[in-house]
Amino acid sequence: MAAVRPVNNLHTITNVSIFFTLYGILGVDEKAQILKTLIWFSMVRCLSNVDENNAPETFYVSVSHTGVVVDQLPVEVISSCNLDIYKFPFDIQNCSYTFNSWIHHADELQLSFGKQVEEMFNRSKTVIATKGEWELIDMKAYKHILVNFDESTRDQLTYFIALRRQPTMYVVNLLIPSFFLITVDLFSFLLPPQNVDRSAFKMTLILGYTVFLLLMNDLLPVTGNTIPLINVFFSLCLALMVGSLLETILITNMLCGSIQSYGENPTVPSKAESQHGNGDAKESQTEDPSLLEVKHLGDPDLLGIKGLGEELRDVQRQLEKPDTMDQSAKDWICIALVIDRFLFCSYVIFLLFSFITILVIWSSMYGESHDH
Repeated sequence: MAAVRPVNNLHTITNVSIFFTLYGILGVDEKAQILKTLIWFSMVRCLSNVDENNAPETFYVSVSHTGVVVDQLPVEVISSCNLDIYKFPFDIQNCSYTFNSWIHHADELQLSFGKQVEEMFNRSKTVIATKGEWELIDMKAYKHILVNFDESTRDQLTYFIALRRQPTMYVVNLLIPSFFLITVDLFSFLLPPQNVDRSAFKMTLILGYTVFLLLMNDLLPVTGNTIPLINVFFSLCLALMVGSLLETILITNMLCGSIQSYGENPTVPSKAESQHGNGDAKESQTEDPSLLEVKHLGDPDLLGIKGLGEELRDVQRQLEKPDTMDQSAKDWICIALVIDRFLFCSYVIFLLFSFITILVIWSSMYGESHDH
């Protein structure tokens, strides 16, 4: 504002009416905590502006026959804004524009609202052209009286605007793939652990989910004020996958214990015993003329054929036995399957409880945004 007011008498109060129209939301920087917008308003000073105006300059004013001077121009405003991204991507940001005079006190210049805030909001909603992922959902205005150190007062007008983020892109690119991967991990419990390498499948899922988070990291807001709830959701999904992998390792270890118990079954003849038994059979069959002939001749080919026949007889004897698995091995398998089912049920309960809690929080936030 000019240092000299356009009045004949310096004791005359200058009345300034202020209104603006929001034409575009150019961008929101969560890390720098700034909002970049394009507005059209009367010529006043904007306290929230933290950068130079990059909009085209205008040098024209309109003067009516009653002496009312209207000076309007487009302004590209980069204003500071306290952004809260905890509710991302269902967040609502409240930013403000503050107008007052740096020079003139209230006894020299008085500010007032040029239009009703409802009219400004409706016009802004109609003409807004650049909004990107943001939507203007509310606008409010307040007038304050500032008291200076010398007890003089100044008028200050503050406009509050509420912006809602459009969550569709983040739901499609971040949340839905995470739900799909955690569902696949859940159904992997249906794979039989004694026949399928379930751990390799789960490790592949964890690796794929990690790569997915690295690729989608640019879509997440970066700020040091608070941690978004969606980051907690991603960490929970990854923790559940790691927990299911540890459960699979435990069950696999128990099944290996059953296999070792089966291998130590004394009812299963060892190779040395088989060879010893074959030796007894060979001694008992010394009266066989063909074997005596082979023994005396010592032909390597005939000896190989004889050994093969003995091995085949050993296999036949083992196949004829009804069941060589002892009770200890059966107990190991039974315990492993019971624990696997119990951990699976615990996994499902914890998964449902966690996801329902997060979805309720997000639903309440989205409902609050619609109430605005």
